[in-house]
Amino acid sequence: METIEAIKTRRSIGIVKQDPVPKEMIEQIIDAGTYAPNHHRTEPWRFFVLTGDGRNKLGHVFEEITKIENADDTPENLISKLERQKKNPLRAPVIIAVGIEPSEKDNVLVAEEYAAVNSAIQNMLLAAHSLGLGAVWRTGKITYHEKVRDFFHLSSKGEVLAFIYLGFPDMEPKPAKKTSFDQLTTWIG
Repeated sequence: METIEAIKTRRSIGIVKQDPVPKEMIEQIIDAGTYAPNHHRTEPWRFFVLTGDGRNKLGHVFEEITKIENADDTPENLISKLERQKKNPLRAPVIIAVGIEPSEKDNVLVAEEYAAVNSAIQNMLLAAHSLGLGAVWRTGKITYHEKVRDFFHLSSKGEVLAFIYLGFPDMEPKPAKKTSFDQLTTWIG
């Protein structure tokens, strides 16, 4: 697949089949992430692949966080939220959690470390698309909770920046609606 075509045709695919994804494909996707630009070659990204019961373990973490964050909710609402959060990681056969461990070197800007990991995530999404897989980058408040960080054994400065839900597509993506670049671009001569 040609690069510009891949960029323009990649879509978030939130509905995927539960068929297993070959390990070789997952490894290609992660490898693509490591080719993202990163200032000072710090390689601040960390990758965690969840399959099978690993997804249930993450679901239990989501359930714990939801219980803490919604302690004042009605019992009926809380039960519904807990079940939903517990099941969320089961929406795809593979989840690649992408974390950041920022460098502590004085000459490294933390903002650039985040930019590098976000670039790695985009590389991974494009790689998944080029392999015929569906992927969606999921986040939300729960992603940044300390219990998620602890689950993945990240340092106190680290955190998860993405849950990439991955599988074979089971939906047709909608066409992209994009503002034309010329409306967002200022040329300075």
